[in-house]
Order: sequence, then C-alpha cells, then structure tokens
Amino acid sequence: MLKKKLRKKILKIREIHNKKNIKIDFNKIINFFKIENITKKNIGGYFPINFEVDDLDLLKNFEKNNYRISLPVIKKKFQMDFYNWTFSDPLKINNYGIPEPEIKKLVYPDILFIPMVAFDKNLNRLGYGGGYYDRFIERLSRKKKIIKIGLAISSQEIKKIPINKHDQKLDYIITNENIIK
Repeated sequence: MLKKKLRKKILKIREIHNKKNIKIDFNKIINFFKIENITKKNIGGYFPINFEVDDLDLLKNFEKNNYRISLPVIKKKFQMDFYNWTFSDPLKINNYGIPEPEIKKLVYPDILFIPMVAFDKNLNRLGYGGGYYDRFIERLSRKKKIIKIGLAISSQEIKKIPINKHDQKLDYIITNENIIK
C-alpha cells in the first residue's frame, strides 16, 4: 500500500517537472562512462512513457558513436526481453501502448538504462509495480555482469524506498543534477 501511495505522489511531481523539459546531458553520461571505465557497447534503453526521463536523444547519440541499442519487448507472465533496434527500424505499439521493436533479434545488454518512478540514495528504485525490470535483471544477471543505470530527474528522489526481496538494486542513478553510486 505504501508503494502505491508513493507512486501516485511521485508520478504527479514527475508530470509537473516534465513540462519543464528537463533533460540529462549526453556529455555528462559519456564523461561518466570514461571516469567509471565503462567500455561496453551494448546498451538497453527504453521508449519513454508517462513522463519518464526521455532517453531517446541519449540513445541516438550512443548509436552515432557505434553503440548497439536495444529496447524491451513485453512478454507474457510479467516477463520482458531486449531486442536489437536502430532509429531506422520500425516500432509497433504493444498492448500497454508502448512502442517496441518490430524486428525481433534477441540481445543481452551489457548496460541497462532503467526508467523509474522514484529512487533513494541507496540505489533502490520504485517502478510501476509489475516487476518487469526486476525479473529481467535477475534472469540476465545469471548469464552475465550487467551495469544497471537508473535515469530520473532529481525531484523523484525520496528518503527511503520500501523494498522487498525481489527488488533489484541499481549500480548508478543519473539525474539532471547528479550521479549516485
């Protein structure tokens, strides 16, 4: 119940701040990759909905710099996988109204950009409650090491996210104002 109330409150804040067109600077992320020595070139992004931080400009810049981009495709039983995508590839709208790759070439990203409703300084995130990212991260982590980066605006930060045993902690959170690690 607490998570549901938090989601409602933060989603209203996020909508208000989204109208200000707050963005995360691509150069900030490239510099961060250099400082953290992140050299992997396979990025899983997302198609922003509901006033999420828009990562499409970031993905476009990464694609121009020879990174491989992928987007999630929602599956049955609260599962999702990532599929290769370029900005010249078609997208189709899924049952939730989210654009996803039409061409299905399965990819296991090395780096995941993850949307969120809220976050805390302990690298916990609050999503929409379906557990899609938590399940995917848990499953992919059995196959390989992945870097999990949450994208948010600073006003989405709260003191403490209520977590349970299935929630997956992030490695970094990048906002318009700072980087938490």
